Amino acid sequence: MMTEQNKAVVIRFNKEGIEAGNAEVLREILAADCVNHTAPAGAPNGPDSMIYFLNRVLKTGFPDLTVTIHDQLAEGDKVTTRKEFRGTHTGEFMGVPPTHKSVVIRVIDLIRLRDGQYVEHWGMSNLPEVIAELSGR
Repeated sequence: MMTEQNKAVVIRFNKEGIEAGNAEVLREILAADCVNHTAPAGAPNGPDSMIYFLNRVLKTGFPDLTVTIHDQLAEGDKVTTRKEFRGTHTGEFMGVPPTHKSVVIRVIDLIRLRDGQYVEHWGMSNLPEVIAELSGR
């Protein structure tokens, strides 16, 4: 039963937090001691930096962002999700001015939860390729 509850938390984080841009949902779900193991070396890796990236960087670059969850696997306190972010690049993103191109960011992430909150995040995506495409590299 706990694995199904954890999967539901991850879905809520993605749909209400990321897709809808609801920072309160993100703050509710991210534990104060949450660690984002995917943050670049030397960058902040706590909940505030995750919220900043999702709402001030990702949603600014792609205001029409949608999240599609393709697969979820859960075991113990961990949930792995394969998903896609789709959006149109109508705002500045990572220093790249709007191109009005449609993008697909493919993501696989692993979340460890405690009491219905994220406490650790690991992820892989094609974001470097998307940035290269948007910047014409």
